[in-house]
Amino acid sequence: MRIAMLSPIAWRTPPRHYGPWENVVSILTEGLVRRGIDVTLFATKDSQTEGRLIGVSPKGYEEDPDLLPKVWECLHISEAFEQGEHFDLIHNHFDYLPLTYTAMTTTPVVTTIHGFSSPKILPVYQKYNGRTHYVAISEADKNPQLDYIATIHHGIDLEQFTFQAVHRDYLLFFGRIHHEKGARECIEIAQKTGRRLVLAGIVQDQAYFEREVKPHLDNDRVLFAGSAGPEKRNELLGGAYALLHPINFDEPFGLSVVEAMACGTPVIAVNRGSMPEIVADGVTGFLATDAEKMAELVPQVKDLDRLNCRKWVEERFSAERMVEDYLGVYRQIISRSKREDHRPWGFYHVLSDKPDHKVKRITVYPGKRLSYQRHFRRSEHWYIVSGKAVVTRDGEDTELSAGQAIDVPLKSWHRIRNDGREELVFIEVQTGDYFGEDDIERSEDDYGRV
Repeated sequence: MRIAMLSPIAWRTPPRHYGPWENVVSILTEGLVRRGIDVTLFATKDSQTEGRLIGVSPKGYEEDPDLLPKVWECLHISEAFEQGEHFDLIHNHFDYLPLTYTAMTTTPVVTTIHGFSSPKILPVYQKYNGRTHYVAISEADKNPQLDYIATIHHGIDLEQFTFQAVHRDYLLFFGRIHHEKGARECIEIAQKTGRRLVLAGIVQDQAYFEREVKPHLDNDRVLFAGSAGPEKRNELLGGAYALLHPINFDEPFGLSVVEAMACGTPVIAVNRGSMPEIVADGVTGFLATDAEKMAELVPQVKDLDRLNCRKWVEERFSAERMVEDYLGVYRQIISRSKREDHRPWGFYHVLSDKPDHKVKRITVYPGKRLSYQRHFRRSEHWYIVSGKAVVTRDGEDTELSAGQAIDVPLKSWHRIRNDGREELVFIEVQTGDYFGEDDIERSEDDYGRV
């Protein structure tokens, strides 16, 4: 199984600090690679992966103001789809724009919809509904006008989050400083309950920060910690009395909510969007109607068992569970869209198909080989375009490089293999009176076709 993983390029994959979509892509990619899946990650050039990395944008455009986002987005997406035929499936995490590129390849595409930034983007999803496949990240975020192949909750790398049975006394806000996330409401809750508040996250709305947050910062009762990387995030989440999540929108998922519970920290959240799917009310936290009710629930947090929070995440939101769920989706899609021109060893394009000849452009993956076979009604001529080939003809091996060719006579036993690290591409010219796939006799095959 060869997967092209298309990550956003606002931030590096994985992100240094903020970058929730890039974070999920990284966790999924590395989990698949550990399972032995051949994954090519399309991300920024400075991204990190144990799989194969292909990058066009030098870094995330949110990290370099000299990068014009739309220019690098177009170059990034086109790079993936121009190479689409090399893969069994393309997994898009880049929102709606890549859907408009799907006609460039016959490779099936699955898109994880990480939320709808606006109802105005829905027409793109509607146009490609049924032509591609959609995965929802929560039941709450499903749009009734679209068809979904699955709902897959995000998973996290539990090794990055340390369970802390002993906590400190502060309340924590962890997320974008924006009205949607309710930073101002967190300040009000802290003031009503007399507890210290730490706010951590990127400032996404500067005017909101200046108006609603900054006037209350005193480095004592209300502290702004800025954007927190993995180590600081683990420390802040684990040390908190509770995570406050007074969202003002129907959030499709809440990674910080899961991450807090992984550290043993209960969550008090407004009961909107995906929160009922993520928080076990009365067990791992509380769901409230509004910020005022959240404040009333703060004293009850002490009665919750922090170990139950950790167990809840281990059972439902692990990276391993997410990887397994996506593998199931991949297998389902690939089995539905088997393509005659794609084989376990590579793929081919028919360049010409006439009564007296047939011409193919054939690509063989590194380390793969075709079956040892012969034909009774056609002979072949192989011309190496790129890479290096080892051709076995009637038991004798011949090494060929780009620009070299070899003839395969009628009834001659033959095979070609790619021992190199790069793809092998060659042109096959068939001549004879019949070119059907049933004119093949195999004596050896790596894929059980003898």
